[in-house]
Amino acid sequence: MRGPQIGPIEEVSVNPKKPTKGLLALVFLVAAMPAAPAAQFTPFEAAVAAFDAEVAAGVADDAGGCVSVAVFIGDEVVWAKGYGWADIENRIAATPKTIGRTGSISKSFTAVLLMQLAERGVLAIDDPVVGYFPAVAGLAGAPEGMEPITFRMLASHTAGLIREPELRGAAVGPIQGWEGKVLASIPQTRFQTVPRTEYAYSNIGFGILGLAASRAAGTPFMELVEALIFAPLGMSSSTFVVNTPELAARLSVGYSRDRETGALSAEQATREHFGRGYKVPNGGIYSTVTDMAKFAAAMMGESPVAILSASSRREMLTPQPPATGYGLGFQIREQDGVTVAGHGGSVAGYNAGLWFDPDSKVGVAMLRTTSYDPPITELLVTLARAEGR
Repeated sequence: MRGPQIGPIEEVSVNPKKPTKGLLALVFLVAAMPAAPAAQFTPFEAAVAAFDAEVAAGVADDAGGCVSVAVFIGDEVVWAKGYGWADIENRIAATPKTIGRTGSISKSFTAVLLMQLAERGVLAIDDPVVGYFPAVAGLAGAPEGMEPITFRMLASHTAGLIREPELRGAAVGPIQGWEGKVLASIPQTRFQTVPRTEYAYSNIGFGILGLAASRAAGTPFMELVEALIFAPLGMSSSTFVVNTPELAARLSVGYSRDRETGALSAEQATREHFGRGYKVPNGGIYSTVTDMAKFAAAMMGESPVAILSASSRREMLTPQPPATGYGLGFQIREQDGVTVAGHGGSVAGYNAGLWFDPDSKVGVAMLRTTSYDPPITELLVTLARAEGR
C-alpha cells in the first residue's frame, strides 16, 4: 500500500428544496474568496462553513482514510460531503455515497425491529425472553430469585449482563454462523448485577435480543431488518453483507493506525468483512450517511414512510430506568440545552455517529476511517439552535 496522502474533497451535495439552507452552496466559495462580512451567512450556514473547514483540516492532518458527513433537517439532506481517500491505494475519493461500517448504530436498528414486532403483536417488550427463546435460560450465574429477563431489559442494557461473553472466539467467524456463536456464548455470559438494578452496556445482550426477536417472528434476523426497515425507507446502500459489485465499489477501506509507529493497516478490517462472530444485531450494518439520515428521519416522525407509531418512537427515546441516558437502542442526553439522541459505533477500521434533535428535527450522520474524529454533536447543537431550538 502506498503511503497515505490526502485525497481531494469530493462530491458536495446541497438540497435546493431548502432555500434558507440551500445558500450553503456559498460555503464552498469560502476558501477561494476574501473574507466576507458575517451578515452574508445565516448562523446555520456559518456553522456548517466552520465545520467544513475544520473537518478538511483534520482529515488533511490525519493523512489516512476518509470522512463522510450529512446534515439533515427532517427527511431532507441539506448538506453532505466526503473528505479524503475511501481507498488510499487505488486513489478513490470519499463521497456521501461511500459505504462504511456503522458498528453499534446497528443496535438502534435492532431495537426498532423489536418495536415493530411488538406493534404487530408478535411479542410484547415486557415479555420474558425465555418464552420465545428458551436457550436464554442457560445464562450463567443468575442471581437467586431474580425476575426473568425481558426484551425491554436487553434493549436498554438493564438486564444485568456482562459486556462480552467469556467465550474464546465469540467475535470471530463467518456471518452465516452468527446465530451459532450467540448460542455458544450464552452459557459463557454471566450476570454482573441483578436485572434492573443498573445500566450496564452489553454487546452480547443485543446479540441475544436480535436472535430472540428473530425466533419470535420465525424469520431470519437480517431478512427482517431488510424487509421492515431498509426496504420501506429506501435505504438501498444499507446491508449486512456487501455482496454486489456496485456496493463493493463504494465500500471504504477500513484503516487502523498503530499508536506507536503511526503506520496504517487495513488487515483486521478487511478480515472482519467476512464476519465478526456473533456481532450482527449489535454491530453488523453497513450504510452511507445519506441512508442513515433516512433512518433518523423515520425516528423523528419526518419520513414519508412510517415504520413505527409515534408512541413507540417516544418510548424508544425515553430513558429506561435505571438507565438515565439510554432508551431502547438509543443514547439520549441533554447537551447545552439541546436533546441529542442517536448512537455511535466503532469496529476495526471504522467509526460512525448518528445524532439528531427530535425537537428541531436537525441531525448529523458521519462515517470515518480516519483517526481524526469530527465534532458532530457540537455541530448538531449549534445547528439546532440556529433552527430556533
